[in-house]
Amino acid sequence: MKKEGAKRKVSARTSPSNRKMAKHHDLLTDLTGMEHADEAKESLGDRIRRVRQERGLTIKDLSSRTGIDKADLERIESGETIPALGQLVRLGRALDMKMGYFISPGVDQLMTVVRKGSRQPISRYGEAKSIEHGYFYECLAPEKADRFMEPFIVTLVPTATEEFSTHAGQEFLYVLEGEIKVQVGDSVEFLKPGDAVYYDSDQPHLVRCVGTAVTKVLAVLCTGSN
Repeated sequence: MKKEGAKRKVSARTSPSNRKMAKHHDLLTDLTGMEHADEAKESLGDRIRRVRQERGLTIKDLSSRTGIDKADLERIESGETIPALGQLVRLGRALDMKMGYFISPGVDQLMTVVRKGSRQPISRYGEAKSIEHGYFYECLAPEKADRFMEPFIVTLVPTATEEFSTHAGQEFLYVLEGEIKVQVGDSVEFLKPGDAVYYDSDQPHLVRCVGTAVTKVLAVLCTGSN
């Protein structure tokens, strides 16, 4: 972090907070040692299952808290499917964790950089189902701990499926490629490259691409306090 003297460097800070306590205001710190290594190797589904079990919750309990179907939760925990971003927000709030923890625990440092060629896409479904549902996202800050915003590149594939989402917080979208339909409540807008939209995500909302072209969107989610 900060220099100690003219040229000496000190190692990254460690925080006394324990991530497993899942305090929503101080979650993703003290990621050093073997505990960090073990958690970093976990899949998204593994993290969700572990935290759920640490909270003493069953799949049925979590379904009741989030509104996500039990069968869907089982598929998420087994790694068969990746939850939508809105579902991740609801899971985070239900488990008293920031949604970003499930994507990546992060490390406690002042700045992290994600190069264009190093972004890792996450598909909501297996390859076949992705064609049907058309949903991929790439986290743009996976290694930054205790982040207040969640920036993503979202890729939308043409699909006839329309899935509305509702969760706490706000969202900002900026269209990079293609055209998207955004519906919030009864309001509908069509956005093209260079257009942007900002909305409260506690209202039922839908984002899908228009036409046959693959669409890319810069999305920033702010989920608020858990």
